[in-house]
Amino acid sequence: MKKTIITLVLFLLILSLNISAQQTKSNEKFGKTLNLGIGLGYYRYAENLMPVFHANFEFDIARNFTLAPFISFYSYRNHYYKGNPHENNGYYYHETVVPVGVKGTYYFDDLLEANNKWDFYAAGSLGFAIVNSHWDNGYDEDKDRYHGAGTLFVAIHIGSEYHFNDRVGAFLDLSSGVSTIGLAIHFN
Repeated sequence: MKKTIITLVLFLLILSLNISAQQTKSNEKFGKTLNLGIGLGYYRYAENLMPVFHANFEFDIARNFTLAPFISFYSYRNHYYKGNPHENNGYYYHETVVPVGVKGTYYFDDLLEANNKWDFYAAGSLGFAIVNSHWDNGYDEDKDRYHGAGTLFVAIHIGSEYHFNDRVGAFLDLSSGVSTIGLAIHFN
């Protein structure tokens, strides 16, 4: 009986502390935000980082969680040689990639007790990449091999945003696919 009473008292104490903590947490909303960014990314066979343009719009789904449809654009071009690089027997490879999908973001502001000027998050993106690849004259392989929207696009992200005011902020999003820095416009 003594163990039951102690357990009940501890349970009620923890419950009251949890309710008190929930009442003091902020009710910050992260959705209704347009994020416009530029950055660097790579995709498939590109041997170099490519400049990227990225846009998404976040919607509040649950407390500290948003979903954001996104679209990105990047293009790549490289010259390849057949045989001797000093002879004019090469070709150019061009690739344009347009990833489209949704990004799910969880904000850790409450956990980190961040002030209202900062947001910290982890996210994951899932979608597909529309790819247009072509080769100039001199390429003898299958030139239609990498077209279409059949490629799965998956990325993980960590990032932060600094709020200049209630309407505008700057963000840094580091990703396994496309890392960007940009402007966040809030429509709250």
